[in-house]
This record gives sequence, C-alpha cells and structure tokens, in this order.
Amino acid sequence: MNNLMNKVRDIYEQFDASHDFQHIERVYQNALSILFTEPEADAEVVKIAVLLHDVSDKKYTDSKEQESKLIAELSLSEEKKQHIRDCIAQVSFNGGNELEATSIEAKIVRDADRLDAIGAIGIARTFAFGGAKGRKLYDKEEDARTDMTEEEYRRKNTSSVTHFYEKLLLLKDLMITEKGKQMAEERHQFMVQFLEQLQNEIGK
Repeated sequence: MNNLMNKVRDIYEQFDASHDFQHIERVYQNALSILFTEPEADAEVVKIAVLLHDVSDKKYTDSKEQESKLIAELSLSEEKKQHIRDCIAQVSFNGGNELEATSIEAKIVRDADRLDAIGAIGIARTFAFGGAKGRKLYDKEEDARTDMTEEEYRRKNTSSVTHFYEKLLLLKDLMITEKGKQMAEERHQFMVQFLEQLQNEIGK
C-alpha cells in the first residue's frame, strides 16, 4: 500500500490544490471512518480505489492510462482488480449522470469523496479549482442548470458559486451509507450558512 501511495502522490501533486494528494489523504480518512461502521466491506478494495479514484480524472486528462497501468501492477486477482475499476467508475457525479454504486465498497468510496466536496473544505476546494480554471467567483445573472448531460456539465465554465447549486448542495441527499449521511449534515449546513453570508455581502 505504501508503494502505491508513493506512486499516486507524484501524480496528484501535478494537479491544482483542489485535487492534490491532500485531497486523497482526506478522502482516505473519510473512508476509514465509514469502513468502521461497514465491517462487511473489503477494506483493501476501498483503500486502493480511494488512492486511484482521481488519477485519470476527466478534469485533468482524457486518458485512463495512469489508472489502467497502476491497477495492472497490483498483485491481486483479476476479479478484485475489476472490482476496484468498478468502484472508481461509480464515484463521479457527472452532472447528475452518475453510475449506480453497485457494491458497499463503491458506496463507501463515493461517500468518502463527496464528503470532501462539501463543508469548509468543499468551499475551499471549489474556489481553488475555480481559480485554477479562471472562473468567476460568482455571477448574479447566471442560473444553475438542471438535467445536464455529462458533456454539458463539463463543458461550461460556470462561476464557482453556481457550482454549489449545480452540485455541492445536492450531495447531502445523495449520500448512501448511514455514516456518510451523518457526516454530511454538519458540512451541508456550513455551506448553507456560507452562501447566506456571501449573499449578504455581495447583495442579492
């Protein structure tokens, strides 16, 4: 596991601060918290899927080469490798076009990742990513989109605040595990309070 962790660290440190190795470390800790309440889950699959879930993120690359290469190098059965691939594929929100999480392992990885997209750290990551992509902080004339295709979701550079309404505020109700749901509550409320304060400062 340490060898894999060192390999992915080098990959993630090439990304901006919203998806760097610190993001992986936080998701890993979230996953451990949820794993404690889901003893039937395969912890090895969860941990590896967390480490690899963003190495081929579509926001940074059009290729699955890094992910495929690292999974191929694992000393695991082909069945377990496929399980890891499935978990990774089932993490992304994709503008509301997410795949179904079909295993407890996938559910844990998805919840762990989404917990890092909300709350104080979610706010920080949203503006870090927006800054890296040259997005506006907010746009009073911009409406949040619904019923997007994945392509539409990824193609338009909406403002960072609009992203809260298109994704982040939706995540609390999309949590699957009981522990994930519990952990999401406080983080969600913090985002709501932040947006209310922001509106007070910039004017509605």
